Amino acid sequence: MNIIDGKAFAEKIREKVKSQVKILKQNHNIVPGLAVVLVGEDPASKVYVKNKGIQTKNVGMNSFEYKLDEKVDETKLLDLVKKLNDDPNVHGILCQLPLPKHLNEDMIINTIKPDKDVDGFHISNVGLLNTGQKSMVPCTPLGCLMLLREFVGNLEGKKATVIGRSNIVGKPMFNLLLSENCTVTVVHSKTKNIEEICINSDILVAAVGRPNFVKSSWVKPGSVIIDVGINRISIEENGETKAKLVGDVDFENCSKVANGITPVPGGVGPMTISCLLANTLVACCRSNNIKEPQELTL
Repeated sequence: MNIIDGKAFAEKIREKVKSQVKILKQNHNIVPGLAVVLVGEDPASKVYVKNKGIQTKNVGMNSFEYKLDEKVDETKLLDLVKKLNDDPNVHGILCQLPLPKHLNEDMIINTIKPDKDVDGFHISNVGLLNTGQKSMVPCTPLGCLMLLREFVGNLEGKKATVIGRSNIVGKPMFNLLLSENCTVTVVHSKTKNIEEICINSDILVAAVGRPNFVKSSWVKPGSVIIDVGINRISIEENGETKAKLVGDVDFENCSKVANGITPVPGGVGPMTISCLLANTLVACCRSNNIKEPQELTL
């Protein structure tokens, strides 16, 4: 069993981004800019946005942060998105999800210009990805694919199963694996005989949002597991109740069967922000008709 170290690989990606940003500055006098919009006071979102800002600046990009009240009027948020669409210094825009319930998430996401949609959620980018065309690829699935390419190498002909069918991970992951010439199955809460499907898979990508959902009896010996789940559970330790982060995979037991597995934390999570930075760099290159770095895109 090999631990697939997402933290170390994410650092490599950030170094490549940093190097390319330096070249853009020197050769073209262009600095990529990422704008992040945070609505409300969700603690997890605030931490995530803070980390994005720090890492954006660390690779030499411009970071623009906009914090809006939880009760912000939808028109005001849409006006801000349109303003960022027209700002030549902003090459990537994302609205931190989830948004408060009174806001129409789809409308806001689809107001972002597709070429600045570095989250890859705009309906145009979804359609382009689904049809195998050049698009902005959602960061988490992109990170998963990069890890698989790094660890496995050529994915052609592999049997892959994606557990979960969300728009953010499951569906784009299906399309990315298909583009690598894998034979891909998607299973979900309504699927019968999930264990039977999973145990015949060379690659498992778990993105279902249920702690320790995937059991070792589901895992094909020698397969590779990418665990996208981040679940907070309570455990008893020395008479105290403590919070612990776990994935969608029973890591302790599945790691004894698989050839490679991502840990939680330290697996897919660090890749997401690194891929966001890579997407922002790619968006900047495309908007300025500059050849994009091949090692940071598909």
